[in-house]
Amino acid sequence: MDSQKMSPSTSSPKKSSITLHDLFVQECPHFTIPSSSPTSGNEELLSTISYCTFVFTFTDPLESPAQRDSKRLQLTRLVSILKSSKKPVHEKVLGPLVAMISANLFRPLPLPSNPSAISDFQKKKTPSPYFLLCDHSFLRNLLALLQSEDPRERESLKNVYHKIYSKFISDRSFMRKSMTEVLLNYVFETEKHPGIADLLEIWGTIINGFTVPLKEEHKLFLMRVLIPLHKTKGMQVYHRQLAYCVSQFVQKEPMLGGVVVRGILRYWPVTNCQKEILLIGELEDLVENLDPDQYRKLALPLCTQITKCINSWNSQVAERALYVWNNEQFVKMVSIGTVEVFTVVVEGMEKNLKWHWSTSVRQLTESVKVMLEEMDPDLYSKVLMGMEAKESMAHQEDIKRKKRWERIELEAAKNQFLNPQRYIRVSY
Repeated sequence: MDSQKMSPSTSSPKKSSITLHDLFVQECPHFTIPSSSPTSGNEELLSTISYCTFVFTFTDPLESPAQRDSKRLQLTRLVSILKSSKKPVHEKVLGPLVAMISANLFRPLPLPSNPSAISDFQKKKTPSPYFLLCDHSFLRNLLALLQSEDPRERESLKNVYHKIYSKFISDRSFMRKSMTEVLLNYVFETEKHPGIADLLEIWGTIINGFTVPLKEEHKLFLMRVLIPLHKTKGMQVYHRQLAYCVSQFVQKEPMLGGVVVRGILRYWPVTNCQKEILLIGELEDLVENLDPDQYRKLALPLCTQITKCINSWNSQVAERALYVWNNEQFVKMVSIGTVEVFTVVVEGMEKNLKWHWSTSVRQLTESVKVMLEEMDPDLYSKVLMGMEAKESMAHQEDIKRKKRWERIELEAAKNQFLNPQRYIRVSY
């Protein structure tokens, strides 16, 4: 998808980027710029465009509602003309047309409900009123509008930005870099941006078109941007889109699964149960696409975290972790793992059966225990014997510790009896 293709009709030795004119050419193969002077139709278009360039604030009491309705009708008429006309659009129309679009589209976004949520990214973007090319400034301003709190506007902007990405081949690198800056600013600076899910949707389609083997640039994006996105407080809002992007990478190169799994475990939440449930599901999906050669390396850290979730006092987290045992690939990973992996799992199951408060969790744990016993009965028995030996040793150590404290307390009491405390009265 990243390979640059230039057709003879759109390439030019004098231009390094595709212009808005080139986009019209791609959309309409018969589009050409006439050398003749503008026709009366072009004059009519220019008049309509000039009329629509005036921007209403919708807050000024002096603005006429009739004029606003008139502008809306003129815009609708302009769109209809551009869509239905088979005549070529004159080059002198394109400049005012893009300037009119920019004047109406780019504006300072209103303050969010939380004033501290204003990101530095938005402050740095100063809309420019005129564009003769769909240049980098135009793309930055378009991307800045994704901070709008209106989901309908973000949906339209998402579609427009992706359409531009698919057409403007020479600008794809810049567009990816701009989106990456927004995501990094969100992760490491503000954690405030309503359009992260929309950005990740665009990235999902882009990643889907990456060729194999993946470029180093794309792998760095996975490790430095996508994986850290798992640590933010608002991950639940965009987790579905994030999980899709990550899974696309692992499907294209299964060897990246180890990097992803370790990254998710590194950012595992401590007190956020809803995030834990989402991440358990993501890990389960990743196991499906892992390279089998990595099973032995990832079995211990992955099973340790899943076992901790099984022992969670939150019943939803514990049940979701127990359901992972319905995944055949996960069971296969445990079966080819080391004795240490099996020991961690069995100890977690036995702990649940003895101490967990939830009846449903204990029932699910019992089902998993039966599965483990059938998997390797001898090893299961050895692990149980080892657990009993550890508990016995721990009990003996506890008894010894209590006896030591009793001796210390007895010696302290004897010392106090033989050497009673003497108090000296001091007068002032």
